[in-house]
Amino acid sequence: MAAIVVCVPASVESHRRLLMAESDALLDEVENLRLSNESDPPVRLREAIRALQIRLGRRQPPVAPATLEAAHELVFAVQQRLMAANPKNPRPSRHTGRAPGQPLMTLVREDRKWKVLTLPPPTLTGEDVDWMELVDSTVERAWDRWCYAQQQAVRAARVRIRPNIAFAVAQAAWNNYWMLLQDAERIRERLAGGSFAARRP
Repeated sequence: MAAIVVCVPASVESHRRLLMAESDALLDEVENLRLSNESDPPVRLREAIRALQIRLGRRQPPVAPATLEAAHELVFAVQQRLMAANPKNPRPSRHTGRAPGQPLMTLVREDRKWKVLTLPPPTLTGEDVDWMELVDSTVERAWDRWCYAQQQAVRAARVRIRPNIAFAVAQAAWNNYWMLLQDAERIRERLAGGSFAARRP
């Protein structure tokens, strides 16, 4: 069966990468503010997030986020759309028991949920290098999210505000990162050994 090659104009991919870089910068700013125990995003940050959604193609984006928690979720949602638009990964990742396009959430404690990242399936181009680039990028994002959750847990313990929930979130983030790392290593070993099983979605 011939591989399906997805051709994307260089200008479109450059635009996607630019938006991804901007979203990374906004995410860093949001997380730094939350680590500083701030709760409300500055007006400039709120408008920057809304402008990013408009540039992504949303003609009627939601109202600019009023809290840093809402800002965090919006930037994550933007990044999810940008990663899904990667021409090297034209097929969305799916989990058993999850409808297409529905984010996988795990209930940590009480009403606190955490988004779980998943490794992408093999690319339709059939190129192992492209696939491993996406896999490594996903593992790196899981590591970044664990670092953030760990910092939040430390802060919660210091100020004594629901530290048990913050710790549970950090644990969930670590488990997600560690499982992805182990899966990525197994995929890399199978590819190195020429195992066809490594390319099964």
